Amino acid sequence: LVIAMRQAKELFLWKPKNKIKLQDDYIKAIQDPEFKSFVLSLPTTEEILMRYTHRLQESFAECKHCKHCEGLEMCKNKQVGYCLTPTANERMISFSYDACPYQVEKRKRESYQENVVMFEMPKALKSATLRNIYTDDKNRIEIIRYFKEFMNSYGTKPVKGLYLYGSFGSGKSYLIASLLNEFAHRGVKSVIVYYPEFLRSLKESFSDNYKEKFNLVCHASLLLLDDIGAENLTAWSRDEVLGPILQYRMDEKLPTFFTSNLNLEELEMHLSISSSGVDKIKARRIIERIKEVSIPMKLESKNRRG
Repeated sequence: LVIAMRQAKELFLWKPKNKIKLQDDYIKAIQDPEFKSFVLSLPTTEEILMRYTHRLQESFAECKHCKHCEGLEMCKNKQVGYCLTPTANERMISFSYDACPYQVEKRKRESYQENVVMFEMPKALKSATLRNIYTDDKNRIEIIRYFKEFMNSYGTKPVKGLYLYGSFGSGKSYLIASLLNEFAHRGVKSVIVYYPEFLRSLKESFSDNYKEKFNLVCHASLLLLDDIGAENLTAWSRDEVLGPILQYRMDEKLPTFFTSNLNLEELEMHLSISSSGVDKIKARRIIERIKEVSIPMKLESKNRRG
């Protein structure tokens, strides 16, 4: 609307008494060879160009800014991430704000990030990418090889997720988040939850949105249960939450990812002991389901946090 009003104003100024001034302004402006080349590339007459000299100068200046811009934080244009662009015909010139490549890329990032739902996870994981993961650690070679195979196979045949366990701060969560973000670019939706906090939230939402949260995790195309084994185990969390989630995902062949500081034997021990006593059979059932939806893999590395 603002652009249209300014264009109407310029047309209003096109009266005989203003013609000489506008002509003079145009002649002065095209003394700049770059500006002259810019305006003469438009498919219209010089008479029309004269009417829009000042707006064309604004547009020319913004286009020059874009040529040397290195990112949105460096943008010098009035509308950050947009360039005032002229479109001409035989009767008039119209102007629009067109998104620059950096703005387009930002939109793509924001769009793909909508495909990843995170629950109590660091926001930095939203921008985790495969190209930014450390490849200088030989301990990651097997994991990266698995990622390539998973990406090539997903959607063509049943594939398992990853049970990634190992040392504290070795980048387990970042690695899997980078893979899930890659699939978000492909339109595949995923859910990443910090498992101990997810359980606490479920317990507090029995009369609110318990079913909604539970189903979100159950039905996610790709799921990461982060830091499993760090929760305070109860029979309820094992038998009424984790067991049914894994059963559903196993039946539907939905890839499920886990991170943990515990290997599967240690996790089984953790799952067998609750406030109600020791139950090795139910713990074993959980472990078998984990094996059905994921492949165990160890990552031992230096602490990269901080």
